[in-house]
Amino acid sequence: MAKKKIKKKSVDDKICDALNLEYDDESKELDKPKKEETNIVPVEKKEDIDKDYICVRKNLKDIISKGNDAIDGILEVAQEGDQPRAYEVAAQMIKTVAEANKDLIDLHKKLKDIKIQETINNNVSNTTNAIYVGSTKELQDLVNQSRSSSRRIAHDVIDAEVVENDQ
Repeated sequence: MAKKKIKKKSVDDKICDALNLEYDDESKELDKPKKEETNIVPVEKKEDIDKDYICVRKNLKDIISKGNDAIDGILEVAQEGDQPRAYEVAAQMIKTVAEANKDLIDLHKKLKDIKIQETINNNVSNTTNAIYVGSTKELQDLVNQSRSSSRRIAHDVIDAEVVENDQ
């Protein structure tokens, strides 16, 4: 028995089916953002990072704005038709807009992380304040081990003769 491959419907197709509308494939291709390749090329210039951030932020804000308009329209249709499927589509759209909002916040966090990484990479590793936790004797032992080893011998064994001068 051969299995049929069932093609999953896109969100746009599902919405059109729920609202009994026809869908134009040409507008689908224009409205959908094109997927970029998964190979990420490291961006080296600060200006490029800032430009990309501004572009992505603008796109996300546009998506959120259009999503909010779509939610309003879908809710009007759902209230007029009073069909459960229309409300389900509205709920999916609300979820999508909420995810876009999360993506916008994540964008800010990622930019902050990139800038922190840049400053870490650009700073030369200079230690200005070093803290040592221990006694002075232990510090001296670490700094000058030959001095500390000769000191221990001198403290352990004292070999001396007392010479009296009678003059």
